Amino acid sequence: MNHHTQSRLLQYAGAFLFIQSIILTLSPAVRERTWDVDYRLLHWGGFIIWVGLVILAHRAIVKYAPEADPYIFPAAAFLSGWGLLTIWRLDQTFGLRQLAWLSISIFVFILALRFASNLNFLRKYKYVFLTGGLIITALTLIFGTNPLGFGPRLWLGISNDVYFQPSEPLKILLVIYLSAYLADRASLQLFSFPLLVPTLFVTGMALLLLLVQRDLGTASIFILIFTIFIYIATGKRRILIGSTLSLALTLLIGYFFIDIIRIRVVGWLNPWVDPTGGSYQIIQSLLAVANGGTIGRGLGIGNPLLVPVSISDFIYSAIAEETGLVGTLGLILLIWLILARGIITALRAPDRFRRYLAAGVVMYLGIQSILIIGGNIRLLPLTGVTLPFVSYGGSSLLTSFIALFLLINISNTEDEEPASLETPQPYSFLAGALALGLLSCAVVTSYWALVRGPDLLTRTDNPRRAIADRFVPRGEIVDKNNQPINITERVDGIYVRQYLYPDLAPITGYTHPVYGQAGLEATLDSYLRGLQGNPTSLILWDQLLYGTPPSGLDVRLSIDLSLQKQADQLLGARRGAIILMNAETGEILVMASHPTYNPNQLTEEGEALSQNSNAPLLNRATQGLYPIGNTLLPLIRAQFGEDFPEDEGLQIFYESLGLYQAPQINMPVAFSQTNINIENLRASPLQIVSATSALSHDGIIPAPRIATAVNTLEQGWVVLPALSQPRELYPAERSNEAVLSFIKNGNSYWSHVSQASLNETIVTWYIAGTLPDWQGVPLALVIVLEENNIPLAEFIGNNLMSE
Repeated sequence: MNHHTQSRLLQYAGAFLFIQSIILTLSPAVRERTWDVDYRLLHWGGFIIWVGLVILAHRAIVKYAPEADPYIFPAAAFLSGWGLLTIWRLDQTFGLRQLAWLSISIFVFILALRFASNLNFLRKYKYVFLTGGLIITALTLIFGTNPLGFGPRLWLGISNDVYFQPSEPLKILLVIYLSAYLADRASLQLFSFPLLVPTLFVTGMALLLLLVQRDLGTASIFILIFTIFIYIATGKRRILIGSTLSLALTLLIGYFFIDIIRIRVVGWLNPWVDPTGGSYQIIQSLLAVANGGTIGRGLGIGNPLLVPVSISDFIYSAIAEETGLVGTLGLILLIWLILARGIITALRAPDRFRRYLAAGVVMYLGIQSILIIGGNIRLLPLTGVTLPFVSYGGSSLLTSFIALFLLINISNTEDEEPASLETPQPYSFLAGALALGLLSCAVVTSYWALVRGPDLLTRTDNPRRAIADRFVPRGEIVDKNNQPINITERVDGIYVRQYLYPDLAPITGYTHPVYGQAGLEATLDSYLRGLQGNPTSLILWDQLLYGTPPSGLDVRLSIDLSLQKQADQLLGARRGAIILMNAETGEILVMASHPTYNPNQLTEEGEALSQNSNAPLLNRATQGLYPIGNTLLPLIRAQFGEDFPEDEGLQIFYESLGLYQAPQINMPVAFSQTNINIENLRASPLQIVSATSALSHDGIIPAPRIATAVNTLEQGWVVLPALSQPRELYPAERSNEAVLSFIKNGNSYWSHVSQASLNETIVTWYIAGTLPDWQGVPLALVIVLEENNIPLAEFIGNNLMSE
């Protein structure tokens, strides 16, 4: 009956991969949101050949191993097909090569079932097999190469496009050798001479691989396999402590003497310090897992190629990005199914040799899986090993199927009774350790996908956001009269952000695949990308179907472009800022920050802009902090009259004005200042204009606003509320009386100009506002110039207030 169960499970696997193939075919249409695309078709050849190979292998198992475990081969076949389609989706050339290696591996698997049913020859010729493996591995010291052209030379070149990694089969040869060696010795003491030979051998091989080949992964696997073997054979837990110390010593040696291992350890402990250098791989891997979320971006729609070596070392993160947490948990469960059935096979084995051999195969597959998955999610340092049955690599795939043959063969026990088992605890420990390792991988994957994911995806070094923007129109930013400021246009089949009024760039900011986001493009991103303001059902549907958010929503600003252009023209090439505010509503009508830049040319000029001493990327109006001197004299007069207060009283008053707090507004602002004395206090133009507004609107400080509405699908333009509440500073009569003494030359507005300095920095301030009897919109104006130039400040102010 086993073959019926196996057949049914293989049908389930085939159905899953068939659906996956259909989705991969349609993925270009889904991504482009049009049927007029080039569809993916070549992977169907891989799927059909996979089906044929699996059918042949299934029939061979039914014929030559009819009592074999019915779960092991379907799980391995499922993983190999999943890996094949993933590799094909990432790179068709490597997909063809993986298909060739899969064909070779399954034919070797079938031939082994047919001609190697008796495994005693492995036990008899253990030294021959191990010696042969060592000789081939030693050849890499002389003739070794690396397909990438750099890095550890762990491969032997068979031809220009075909490489073989001897360390892969050497792992299974070590398992065979230790199984036979320990099975031949009925009783072993932990510190006996018979254990000295394999101990010296494994230690020597591990050090050789570590120091000469810089292969931390294989060295770690050797030590762990040897340790668990000795524990199973002796039942002494002390060996586990010794192994832990050995691994720690191995890591220390590698850290201090081998550059690539040092980079990997540093990237493991703190990858955030070098996200574009030595830690680039792990950072991008974590971003891929975060981008996958719960259900993934969708097959063929994610961006797993942003992770280097995604077909091999980081195929787990590639699968995580496109199938999400659901897919990775399924992958881990398939691996655990093989390991669990392998342990059962070991317990049912009819003799010590086959029991050790089955347990050794489980160790090899389990340890290597945990190492590579753990490395992808920063649970463990990167080791560079492959994920069995899944990753690209002919040597790894062939070795995995040889290991699979051993498990299938050992599980084919029809009439033989299980050998006696005196101490089952080591096998329980092996099962528990591997289960804990895979469970840890699942938990940490969940952490990056669900808990840390939303924050990670906002990082400026995450290009996936910008790539998604190429296929989904981003919302427009418009002024108060719906005049466009930042828009999205379709150019050559992709959406491109266009900045129609570049002088406003320090305020509106940019969204860029290399330099991330800034300004209002960053703070309003959830609306502009359609993640906020759209119906939840629409967001979930687009995420499920397209792997992207729905179309973005337009956002209206309080900026008046006609006044804005006038302010920018008046400020010219000077360094400084201007804010014109509606003193009643807090709406910002003008916000200028100079020098400015052109975000349309950010790709060419971004690096130079970031290093420019004039700081054009800085929004001086909200993020610039300047000494204030007696700039707020009109407000001080309104509060204290002609008697100028002491520093303590003045500080309390400044606190009531909000100068010690960051303004609450949906755009980047300077951090709040605390424990700063009066002499060293600095304020931003936004803080000054908010306070100044009280003089033009009955002593009330308004809540500042710049983003006023969002254009939703269901309700049209919806008002965006202010992030704070207006507050009364003092009675209207007091403010109205105070401004009368600041009217100059019969103007219809009050004004005050001053200068301030701090650490040899001189700035010129100009504040102004409408009078209490003004019949129009009450206004407050602030100008700051980073120079000693009172006439220019008055000229700009008079022009703006006279309009």
